[in-house]
Amino acid sequence: MNVSVRTSSGAVLPASVGADDTRSRLLHAGLEMLFERGYHGTSIRDIAVGAGVQSATLYGHFASKEELLAELIVLGHEEHHRRLIDALMDAGTDPRDQLRALVSAYVTGHAEFAMLAIVANAELSRLSPEAAAPARLLCDRSRELLMTVVSRGVRQGVFVMDHPEITINAIASMGTSVALWYPPSADHLDVGVVCDTLSELALRLVLAPTP
Repeated sequence: MNVSVRTSSGAVLPASVGADDTRSRLLHAGLEMLFERGYHGTSIRDIAVGAGVQSATLYGHFASKEELLAELIVLGHEEHHRRLIDALMDAGTDPRDQLRALVSAYVTGHAEFAMLAIVANAELSRLSPEAAAPARLLCDRSRELLMTVVSRGVRQGVFVMDHPEITINAIASMGTSVALWYPPSADHLDVGVVCDTLSELALRLVLAPTP
């Protein structure tokens, strides 16, 4: 079961982070501040105050603001990658079903962890190459899962496209953009409807024409 922990302000992190110990409170406060103010607009003191601790306490858990951000970003990409793998394991062998499963995993993950997804994607460039490397590796692995499914569909004659890289980027972007607009501007829509709609749109981009 996929479980998450939400603070009163709406910050959501995977349940593995918890909510009650000092490190968890710092991560939740950091997520809220970074989402609202961005990396350069957020100070160590802001995060410490948000977590209800002294700045010195924060340094006992994170060496710097960059280290805290890097952990949040990795958490976001780890959760995303795990959901993609779980989706593929349950999808069977048909590339069409696998693509539907991947898009649904993209959608549900970015809907449930919208704040984390936005910070993880928008603030990744703030990290040094060394600090960003673990998250970028996860990004590459997630992209490879989608590329593998699409390539298999092309080999089987199920999918056809002139520019696979453009098509894959378009499909991935549909899923990640959900964090930007759902649910605040679409709270009348069930997430299942969003999954089904975007899955069908993804298939329209890749399916071979019917003879």
